[in-house]
Amino acid sequence: MPRPILEEARIHPAVRDVVAGYHAATVREVQAAIAQHAVVVVGMRQNPFPRRARKALVAAGIAHHYLEYGSYFSEWHRRLALKLWCGWPSLPMVFVKGSLVGGADDLDRLIASGELQRLLA
Repeated sequence: MPRPILEEARIHPAVRDVVAGYHAATVREVQAAIAQHAVVVVGMRQNPFPRRARKALVAAGIAHHYLEYGSYFSEWHRRLALKLWCGWPSLPMVFVKGSLVGGADDLDRLIASGELQRLLA
């Protein structure tokens, strides 16, 4: 089932540039990272789940690239832009070979099942 996204035709032309440009540099930064690295983790300070995901990757011997956007007290606009872009509601956002695979719990399941290693092969 496709994720519902407001059609561009339903966005008034006067605000389309605002919608399209909302922290676009942050989105481009993540897009560039996922184009360059097999595994990318997007997280933030103070949140234990990005830290858990990174530890799981290290324990599994899987190299990854980490991008950190603020803390609970800062840079929430940038994180919101990423959530709007990919549709994932929380952090971390884990990307494998350019595809969003979910968060820390999802990553744990992929590692435990061996699927992550198959995706990277």
